[in-house]
Amino acid sequence: MTTTGTAIFYDGITSNRREVAVEIASDAIEVRGPGGCLKARWHFADIAPLTTQSGVLRVGLANAKTTARLEIHDQALATALLARANPADRTGLTDRATRLKVVGVSLAAIAALIGGAVWGVPVLADRIAPHLPVAVEMRLGAAIDMQVRQMLATSARGKPFECGAGDSPRAAAARAAFAKLVAALEGAAELPLPLHALVVRRSDVNAITLPGGRIYVFDGLLTKAVSVDEVAGVLGHEIGHVDHHDGTKSVLEAAGLSLLFGMLLGDFTGGGAVVIGARTVLQTAYSRSAEAAADEFGARLMYKVGGDPRALGAILLRISGKAVAPHFLLDHPQAQERADAIARIGRPSQTRALLTPPEWEALKSICTEG
Repeated sequence: MTTTGTAIFYDGITSNRREVAVEIASDAIEVRGPGGCLKARWHFADIAPLTTQSGVLRVGLANAKTTARLEIHDQALATALLARANPADRTGLTDRATRLKVVGVSLAAIAALIGGAVWGVPVLADRIAPHLPVAVEMRLGAAIDMQVRQMLATSARGKPFECGAGDSPRAAAARAAFAKLVAALEGAAELPLPLHALVVRRSDVNAITLPGGRIYVFDGLLTKAVSVDEVAGVLGHEIGHVDHHDGTKSVLEAAGLSLLFGMLLGDFTGGGAVVIGARTVLQTAYSRSAEAAADEFGARLMYKVGGDPRALGAILLRISGKAVAPHFLLDHPQAQERADAIARIGRPSQTRALLTPPEWEALKSICTEG
């Protein structure tokens, strides 16, 4: 009986389709890439046959957190694997728990379709995003992150896209300063998921939030900022978008029902949905109410950690000017209007320095140190 052959491997994180070599060992199936590097080793007891199409066996891990899967077109190899993996059940869908799961997923997909027809995708995304399991939102964020990096990294010009990645003491000091600032804000925000914040090599005066707690601060923003409180205020604003799931909502809305159904079926990394979602993160302007809510969250977070909440309004005014945003741009509150709303929150009776002067200088130079 054949114990070696080739198959198609999907890692469950990206949409990449990889041809791999497969070997059925004594207690597991081994998946190897070019050069014989081991990509996966799945024990027979953990393998669950998935739905099949004519002539193709698809298998994955029964209790895995990712949707990694293997497609085997070689009938002899598929027969050998099924004989070793689970001789009592070769259909892949006969156990009661799996049947119930399939029924549940089917009903959820039907409900999503009906919901899309009745309320429209935007309302459906708005309702679904806050209730996504943390693990699902983080997996979505990881998939979007890979696409966003590819879209943004062209401006790095041969240098690392992520700033502060060097081995020098100055690079280490810059990383430590940024980590200290993020940790102070994250600890006060009490988010349901961990933050993953980076400074990236982009000259735009901007910061963006991806699904799953991922925040990119552009180097151009650090260049424009005149105080650590301004950077902290922008970070607090972006943390507000994380807390309100704004990035996830916009991605779900833009990618449409294809991404919603993919999430229900446990695989949202394929096709063009993730590419659309990544473009949405880079191009979408949040609604007026979403930006105002993030402003308030960031300002109150600054108040909580002892920083000056008004610093967020100050950098908004310096970036935008007092009257450059006309009233017909309803998805962007005017900078002065936003600054006034932030100022009404007030400031602590005693503020504290979120970074020392040397730490602030190190952070400002993070993209020149690696």
